[in-house]
Amino acid sequence: MSTKNKVLDILIQSSPSFVSGEEIAQQLSLSRTAIWKAMNELKKEGHQINSTTHKGYQYIPNHTLSQAGIRRCLVQNLLPSDLTIYTVETTDSTNKELKKRAIDGDLTPTLLAASTQTETKGRFGRPYFSAADGQGIYFSFSMHPRRELEEIAQYTIISAVATSRAIERLTNKKIQIKWVNDLYMDGKKVCGILSEALTDIETHTISSIIIGIGINLSIPQESFPLELQEKATSLFPNGKALVTRNELIAEITNEFFYILNTIETNPYMEEYQKRSFVLGKAVSFTRGNTHYQGVAQSINEKGELVVLLLSGEEMTLSSGEISLEKIGY
Repeated sequence: MSTKNKVLDILIQSSPSFVSGEEIAQQLSLSRTAIWKAMNELKKEGHQINSTTHKGYQYIPNHTLSQAGIRRCLVQNLLPSDLTIYTVETTDSTNKELKKRAIDGDLTPTLLAASTQTETKGRFGRPYFSAADGQGIYFSFSMHPRRELEEIAQYTIISAVATSRAIERLTNKKIQIKWVNDLYMDGKKVCGILSEALTDIETHTISSIIIGIGINLSIPQESFPLELQEKATSLFPNGKALVTRNELIAEITNEFFYILNTIETNPYMEEYQKRSFVLGKAVSFTRGNTHYQGVAQSINEKGELVVLLLSGEEMTLSSGEISLEKIGY
């Protein structure tokens, strides 16, 4: 770990109290000059640090991503003991990066967060609007569970419920879910979730699963492209977020692993269905070359949507093959 990041760890662990430069220097066995240089580097990166002659340095929580900032808000006994956290300024895709690592043999549970993404995408490779630095949250985590292939939908559902719970807990915003992986607030999309798996052909199991979460945090409503302004929004559409990115990433991670740890008794599937604004609504979709209309009836344990067609026949839709074209008609 670099000197700069070691200093940041001490600042965050001490926050909201002040810590003197001399104390930091003694802890790290470094000169006061080295500490001063590290402070300047951190400030240039966007970290907010108060400094006074008599008290020393004080870290102010802010939207600058950092490993220490995320770890500060994690509940360690909920998490894999070997969970690794990385933060980067820019990447093409956090999912893509973690898939590369898994393919290269890195099987450590990993959380990767980025300030910006250049190749954001959703299901079926659709583009996903990525906000300017600081206005969005983009992160993924990878696990290597050796589970059955059909269980990937379960991870998407858990992610959706965990993210909804975390957002509501920290912001008091009401979140609903559009089957299978989109979160909505006030009738507009605020978050997208993309689950991807690497499979073992010989055992027909999931060798690695990567879950990517993109949240519109504080994008001013007028900053969305015109074609999205009626369809998408952010948690704080006035542009002034009341929760930091580190805090929200950590709370989602805490909730995700809490559900996994209590999966036999946690009512996450019941909650997923209660949050759904699709169930009971008229829906339309296309399978193959045929267009269908019906009413969404339920979501089964595999995360499939059960639709009662106008013909009276029931059809089960998999999230991997179908995207709803319209809800209500």
